[in-house]
Amino acid sequence: MTTYEYTTKGTCSKLMQVTLDGRTIKDVKIVGGCPGNTVGVSKLAVGRDVEDVIGELRGIPCGNRGTSCPDQLSYALEQAYAQEQGAK
Repeated sequence: MTTYEYTTKGTCSKLMQVTLDGRTIKDVKIVGGCPGNTVGVSKLAVGRDVEDVIGELRGIPCGNRGTSCPDQLSYALEQAYAQEQGAK
């Protein structure tokens, strides 16, 4: 298992740490943002297939920002999974 870090863009959250075991999300920590949203989204992602979660979260907006913490998590997962695949 490897933990990857992603610096968010356009959200109240500032950093996401994602731990993957192959295609399975093992842990998600989001620094900053609205705790109810970020903790909830993190818990819903754990134990699931990375590509399924990316597909469900991609494109969710927050107000007129053009992105959101869930949307940014999809990018964090995508980047982490690409790095995970490159490490093999």
